[in-house]
Amino acid sequence: MSSGASGTETSGSGDIARTLDLLWGTGQRPSRGPKPGLTLDRIVEAAIEVADRDGLGALSMRRIATELGTGAMSLYRYVPGKAELLDLMLDRVQRPSENPADLGDGTWRSALEALARATLTLYRRHPWLLEVNQSRPVLGPSALDGMEKVFSRIKPMGLSDPELLSVIVMVDGYVVGAARTQLYQEQAEHSSGLTDAEFWEAQRPALEKAMTSGRYPVMAGLSADTFDSGFDHFEFGLQRILDGLELHVARRASEEGR
Repeated sequence: MSSGASGTETSGSGDIARTLDLLWGTGQRPSRGPKPGLTLDRIVEAAIEVADRDGLGALSMRRIATELGTGAMSLYRYVPGKAELLDLMLDRVQRPSENPADLGDGTWRSALEALARATLTLYRRHPWLLEVNQSRPVLGPSALDGMEKVFSRIKPMGLSDPELLSVIVMVDGYVVGAARTQLYQEQAEHSSGLTDAEFWEAQRPALEKAMTSGRYPVMAGLSADTFDSGFDHFEFGLQRILDGLELHVARRASEEGR
């Protein structure tokens, strides 16, 4: 259900008909003596494990075969190639929770809050998702199940169907931006060897001099906790988006009640 971000791979770039067969279980089973114990599910799970551990760049049919202790040719009996496998991976990791409580307390606002937090967790668990351009997803059962659950919870907003879709796109886009920022911060710390505190401490002398120059009076007058890392920018932004949607919903209801 997530829109993702432009990256190194693109969903839907393989054989779409074959991918849909695999996603929905309508295709033929492997022939020519498949390896005992090897299944499409195992291949998809192994691929996700590789991407989670080593990134999308490490993903290849040969690497997955090595993880499974088989030859690469064995995998092609189950899935045509890496492009189709990626679409299977995307649908698998986006499988929605079966617990109704995980989509809030029944109100559309709580459903969107839950969706946003769950999506952020998804990107943190599978950061490689940010490397996939999902502007044209191949819709499998997990994606449609998730969309069905969310649409059913936000229908009471009273908006048109295109507007409801736009609400989902809006929330998802906000989460993608937050997830990407968090990932970049972690990557910067890892690649530089400096913690966030050490990075800013290295700039402190130059910044203090700039603040006393008189050139930046507004910045110099900011409170000491302005850049406190303990402030939850994600939650603050999410709540303001939902506040705005509440105003829009109330205005729409008022207009229709006249």
